[in-house]
Amino acid sequence: MSQGKDAAVGKPMDRVDGRLKVTGAARYSAEFEVPDLVHAVLVMSTIAKGRIRQIDTQASERAPGVLRVITHLNAPKLTFDKPEQRALIDPKVGKHFPIFQSDTIYFNSQPIAVVVADTLERAQYAASLVQVRYEEQTPATTVEAAMAQAFPPTESSQGGRHADVVRGNPDALASAEVRVEGSYTIPIEHHNPMEPHATIATWQGDKLTLYDKTQWVYNTRKHVALTFGMPEENVRVISPFVGGGFGSGLRSWPHVTVAAIAARQVKRPVKLVLTRQQMYTSVGFRPYTVQRVALGASKDGKLTAIVHEATAGTSMYEEYTEATLDATRMLYACPNLVTRYRLVRLNTNTPTFMRGPGEISGVYALECGLDELAYTLKLDPIELRMRNYAEVNPEDGLPWSSKFLKECYQVGAEKFGWSRRNPQARSMRDGRYLVGMGMATATYPMFRLRAVAKARLLADGTAVVQSAGSDIGTGTYVIMTQIAADALGLPPERVRFELGDTDFPYSPVQGGSMLTASLGSAVQAACLAVREQALSLASTQPNSLLSNAKANEVGVEDGRLFLKQDASKGESYTDILKRANRDYIETEKDSEPGDEKQRFSIHSFGAHFAEVHIDPDFGLVRVSRVVSVCDIGRVINTKTASSQVSGAVVGGIGKALMEYTQMDSRNGRFINANFGEYHVPVNADVTAIETYFVGEPDLKANPLGARGVGEVGIVGVSAAIANAIFHATGKRIRDLPITPDKLL
Repeated sequence: MSQGKDAAVGKPMDRVDGRLKVTGAARYSAEFEVPDLVHAVLVMSTIAKGRIRQIDTQASERAPGVLRVITHLNAPKLTFDKPEQRALIDPKVGKHFPIFQSDTIYFNSQPIAVVVADTLERAQYAASLVQVRYEEQTPATTVEAAMAQAFPPTESSQGGRHADVVRGNPDALASAEVRVEGSYTIPIEHHNPMEPHATIATWQGDKLTLYDKTQWVYNTRKHVALTFGMPEENVRVISPFVGGGFGSGLRSWPHVTVAAIAARQVKRPVKLVLTRQQMYTSVGFRPYTVQRVALGASKDGKLTAIVHEATAGTSMYEEYTEATLDATRMLYACPNLVTRYRLVRLNTNTPTFMRGPGEISGVYALECGLDELAYTLKLDPIELRMRNYAEVNPEDGLPWSSKFLKECYQVGAEKFGWSRRNPQARSMRDGRYLVGMGMATATYPMFRLRAVAKARLLADGTAVVQSAGSDIGTGTYVIMTQIAADALGLPPERVRFELGDTDFPYSPVQGGSMLTASLGSAVQAACLAVREQALSLASTQPNSLLSNAKANEVGVEDGRLFLKQDASKGESYTDILKRANRDYIETEKDSEPGDEKQRFSIHSFGAHFAEVHIDPDFGLVRVSRVVSVCDIGRVINTKTASSQVSGAVVGGIGKALMEYTQMDSRNGRFINANFGEYHVPVNADVTAIETYFVGEPDLKANPLGARGVGEVGIVGVSAAIANAIFHATGKRIRDLPITPDKLL
């Protein structure tokens, strides 16, 4: 790859897709222009458990412009997949939601019918005319009420791991010199991306094209093909732009299948766009989780025992599990540890991954517990963490591929001004406001999966690189352009990267902070291979200045290959291809992980520092400042990486202080399913956010040396804020969100 001042990787390069977005030229899933398009509107159940006794669609069918009303009575029978056939992201235990396959009601606002009409307004009106009578049963709606029925998830739903993990002496907590214990709750939270989920489905014979909002086009293709019992190659999924996902677009949800059913029945392209309210029961959410954390330590601050238990909600038809306890097992050196994970079945739709899934919930409880232990020991919270710093992964004994967490603490403390903190709770003020400072550790594992990229070098000296990845706003377009540009030795403006289409080579999901390491490695490999092809052409051309040159003897810059020992001797890509009478050369390369995870423990790390100002009379909390320092290996683009962390901090503020999907426990209905009553941070809630990166390229992890930033940037933020609130008030609030009523 290109190095030095001309290298694109590492620079704060603007998004190559930015102009398309700000001018409105970027095409999102609901915006594709398809001839003869009609509209579909879902009808949702009004109970959470029971059966449909009667569904009357006659008035709806007679309404103007209506083409079809589809229910379980006239929908086609679908073939739902076996667990071993499922995509990586889907729960391995249970069945996908059986859309329109029976009269059973599993949750409130479950899709029970779809109306297709020639205009959206006519479809909406006709949907309001569908009449339903139910046989209603009492639903299970809260984790606490169903705790007696909690069960350990099967190992297959947890990637082969048992629900209970014990290290060392399981009874060590009882003999600890110092102990703290607390119970923590994480409410249901919803992703709420700006762009609602939408699908346009169009059939041409037995081939189906879907314009879909998804974070993984190949997963959508696989799910739909299995559902309809058709070859995967007969399904094309297109998704070039995604207006935010946060995990909501990882799976293929029922509305995608419904759009395909409707399009096949009416023999016209069908558009189905979820309303904001329907988003709350159609595309998953962060599960309600109850945790117990108990920590034991010696008087000098060394951890001697950790007990961490978690119980979370799942649906009636799938086992959704999270890595809630994984960070606890590896983050700190502790000889004795017990973790227990349980599930409770509820009458909700299936939860799903939401930014920082599992780790964000587990680390919240763990890091608040560490803060409480620090106060009990009268020890600085950073010092407590340093005394229990894990030099190797305590879970498996593997060395870290790279770890600069100490530097995260040091840089963060310096930039934040941690030394100005008075350790006594409720000791700092700014006028009438209470001031608090808190911190927490962040971690998230690096995942890497097989990815494939195609690179084409054109005779005009430009390049096109393709793969079926996604860009949910994280900057995939620009960072893959930077990687390709350096590998080819071209200026970034002469490289075009294309994504979001199953006609392109295979890419894994954009989620779990894995796409850069996975797809970026494939892009680099494909571009290096094309560069080698160009050199191979030149070395066999008798009139070339690079005749008989070997790869290790040749450098590249600005689209020109040259001898390292004599830079005046070289050839441009254009000259080489024209001499060979070639319009282009191209190659396709895949990149997949090796045995690095058997040799190393590979994680991103970070530290978050938060300052709060609190009105003592009204309990209003203002996050006045956040400093986040992350160790993510090689930083591909400093601007987009900083943007990722800043956005993650905003999400952490929302988690700590605002986000809470409220349910009426009597009927299982979400009662604040809108932007007016589900509160997320707005500009006025966000002040100074500083982001810093430490460390070095982690070449033991992957060829790029890059690890993920999107998840680690949010893990620990809510804990840092909660710890700052305790420092300001002396009140330990363990149940999120921390609202004024809990502080008064």
